[in-house]
Amino acid sequence: MPAPPPPLNCPPGLEYLSQIDMILIHQQIELLEVLFSFESSNVYEIKNSFGQRIYFAAEDTNFCIRNCCGRSRPFTLRITDNVGREVITLERPLRCNCCCCPCCLQEIEIQAPPGVPVGYVTQNWHPCLTKFTIKNQKREDVLKISGPCIMCSCIAGVDFEITSLDEQIVVGRISKHWSGFLREAFTDADNFGIQFPRDLDVKMKAVMIGACFLIDYMFFERTR
Repeated sequence: MPAPPPPLNCPPGLEYLSQIDMILIHQQIELLEVLFSFESSNVYEIKNSFGQRIYFAAEDTNFCIRNCCGRSRPFTLRITDNVGREVITLERPLRCNCCCCPCCLQEIEIQAPPGVPVGYVTQNWHPCLTKFTIKNQKREDVLKISGPCIMCSCIAGVDFEITSLDEQIVVGRISKHWSGFLREAFTDADNFGIQFPRDLDVKMKAVMIGACFLIDYMFFERTR
């Protein structure tokens, strides 16, 4: 995707997000992971609705962390543009991944450019449903994310609604897409779509990308 003119006060590299209202995230299949059943670093292509690649994302973790901590693992995810410039960095600390432990819930920090936080996604405790809050760089609540009780993508997709703080207005959606029986059964290479208003602040669009990756690791990363 050719880079559009950057809007005012746009972090470098986020101009790609300024004129789109949908993002597709495709995780690449790792052959060694399928054959030998050990967890390798996740890599993704991030595309616009026309299938044009705008970013490439790669997990930066070591072998022990990936295979000992599984889906709960802390990670750094580096997102680069088409010329290899790192434009977004995602940092997930090690937290408890059990809904019975509300004192240390999941969180991810979104930086754009790297080293400059633009927002956070924090898990909210709920006994049944999946709940998150999208926060700005000052940790002020901006939006909510609500998901289903049961995370099952074995038949169809799974939707997570992005809503206003009172949860009355739906402003977007993160969707886990069905990838076909073989891909779903034998790999953890997932496909996601993110929908948001075209005129939404590019920083919040970047935070929604971070939310999508947190959801992927929490609920759709296979345990080995």
